[in-house]
Amino acid sequence: MAARPLVARQPNERLQALIQEANCSNAGLARRVNMCGAEHGLDLRYDKTSVARWLRGQQPRGRAPGIIAEALGRKLGRTVTIDEIGMANGKNLASGVGLQFAPTVLGAVEQVCELWRSDVGRRDFLTGSTVAASALVEPSRDWLITAPDGQVARNAGARVGASDVEAVRATTDALSRLDHRFGSGHIRPVVVHYLNSVVSGLLAGSYKEAVGRALFAAVARLTELAGYMAVDTGQHGLAQRYYIQALRMAQAAGDRAYGGYVLAASMSHLAASFGNPREIAQLARAAQEGARGQVTPRAEAMFYAAEARGHALMGDARACQHLSGQAQSAMERAEGEEGSGDDPVWIAHFDRAYLADELAHCHRDLNQPQGATARAEEALAGHPEGRARRRAIGLFLLASAQVQQRDIEHACHTGAKATELLAGLRSDRGVEYLDDFRQRLLPYADEPVVREFSARLDLAAVA
Repeated sequence: MAARPLVARQPNERLQALIQEANCSNAGLARRVNMCGAEHGLDLRYDKTSVARWLRGQQPRGRAPGIIAEALGRKLGRTVTIDEIGMANGKNLASGVGLQFAPTVLGAVEQVCELWRSDVGRRDFLTGSTVAASALVEPSRDWLITAPDGQVARNAGARVGASDVEAVRATTDALSRLDHRFGSGHIRPVVVHYLNSVVSGLLAGSYKEAVGRALFAAVARLTELAGYMAVDTGQHGLAQRYYIQALRMAQAAGDRAYGGYVLAASMSHLAASFGNPREIAQLARAAQEGARGQVTPRAEAMFYAAEARGHALMGDARACQHLSGQAQSAMERAEGEEGSGDDPVWIAHFDRAYLADELAHCHRDLNQPQGATARAEEALAGHPEGRARRRAIGLFLLASAQVQQRDIEHACHTGAKATELLAGLRSDRGVEYLDDFRQRLLPYADEPVVREFSARLDLAAVA
């Protein structure tokens, strides 16, 4: 593989020091890099001579620096960055920042804080990255098999107390409400700067075990929210990095239930955005297995619904129907005596309206318009006005079902209402649903009601 020199071709002393720390030979490192690259779908053929060239100051192109850092990190048992190996020069280098499920708490803190710094700095390798299904499935495997963190307490830095943790929780709740109402285009910059300027300082502070666990739990929630906001602003590659780190923060918190939520509600839906139905189902199953016995019926309902969506996209109506039934049974338990008052705050929003929304997607993808119509109408009846983005999505689901039933006039009327809601939001996710609806209207493009709908959209775009 071709290489380019570092500035002034200076010996890479950082890499030399890490190789010595890892007690690894040049040939041994080359083998580890090649194996790590193969896991990422890369055919790397480095040898001891390649490593010698790196030590003299040459730098491999493309994704190789990130792979080298990952290989050394595995040998050392901690996160290693491309800056640590002396290969952070150049604007177009891919980076593994945020893509690793760090083996230690210290490594996890370093990884998530570096992700926030890079995001605030608008690093090109973050905004330009794409989603790799394996980059979602591999951390879920690590989460399933990794032993709990022994302790998270720290004795260095400013003292962090319960009030600091409560401040992070309250901030998360407030930002989440604003996001639902106005879309992530307005809110995400605030979240990222808060994480980088305030939350990173808390993680680096001094805290006792109980406060530390609570802090990691709060950070997991806010990091997951930042990931969702990345999805809603069209930055799916960045979202996967946030979701992986939210999963790792949940592990440090000792919260298996929330880890399952990140897999089923976040990673699974991200896989859905890119048409990876097998990964959708796998991630939802991992959530169920990893959090078994530690979640409330309401969370179970969400986990089952997420898996159902994967099977719907695979065209497996039977499996989807079975899982949908399990989701509805779990929701009935959640709203009965068995589940009352037990739900953690992060799942309390998942009510019958959200479940109906998920099941409407399933019916749509299975080309079952009557079921999709019924579920979309149920979702719209339950979503309050403050869930503007969710209501817009529900309207587009209903409009799509009406197209499937060839009720084009009603479909355009429903689509127009969804578009009006969308006009008050800054949401790429909402725009994706609009684009999907317009694609469904193409076979009816010559009908007057469709021409009128399209003309209004074009006029609004010009305005």
